[in-house]
Parts: sequence; C-alpha cells; structure tokens
Amino acid sequence: MSQLSFSEAEYVGKRKKTRREKFLAKMERAVPWKLFADLVDPHYPKPGIGRPPYPLETMLRIYFMQLWFSLSDPAMEETLYDSFSMRQFAKLPGGRVPDETTILNFRHLLEQHNIADQALEAV
Repeated sequence: MSQLSFSEAEYVGKRKKTRREKFLAKMERAVPWKLFADLVDPHYPKPGIGRPPYPLETMLRIYFMQLWFSLSDPAMEETLYDSFSMRQFAKLPGGRVPDETTILNFRHLLEQHNIADQALEAV
C-alpha cells in the first residue's frame, strides 16, 4: 500500500459520502471499462521513448467525467487537482494529473477513430 498524501489523509476519517462520490461509485459499477479500453487500445500510444502515456483506463475515466459533469479540458484539469473523489475515480498514478492538452489530445483520438460510435454499437 502506498503512503497517503496530505490531501488524501484529509479524507480518511470522512463519514458522509457526497452526491458526486455516490454517482461515481454507481458509474464504477455500471460502465464496462474493459470493453471501452479494448476499443481504444489499438489506437492508444504505447510506452517507448519519451514520457510514458497515462494508463488508458485513467484517460477513459477522465473523458467520461468530462461528459458527465460538462467540463472543458482546462476545467477538467483543475477539477482533478481540486477533487479527491475524482482523482480517486480516475485512478491517477502517483498523484500526477494530465494537463489540459493531454486531455484534449485523448478526446481528439476518440473522435478521430469514431470510438464513441463503436462503443454504442458494442453496448
């Protein structure tokens, strides 16, 4: 188990779940993450030379949160810094948050390859 950051430690003793946390918990169970990841994987960059890409599932989760909460790319980046529940839902590795350009590029990748249409057909 990794060591908690100060912001994560703040939530350890928290009792009441927020509406956002309840909604994200429902979406955790309802969304077929593996199915979507399998659709995107052939088009997603693989680790190699340079900075490794964020995990595919992390970027998918961020994309869905953008849709659910109507957030722009800059607003999504800010919200990930601000909201522990959204960082936790996105499964961000080591607290690193993708910048707005990374979020934009992922969204464009999905649009370019018509992943949304394929996902609707698959579900």
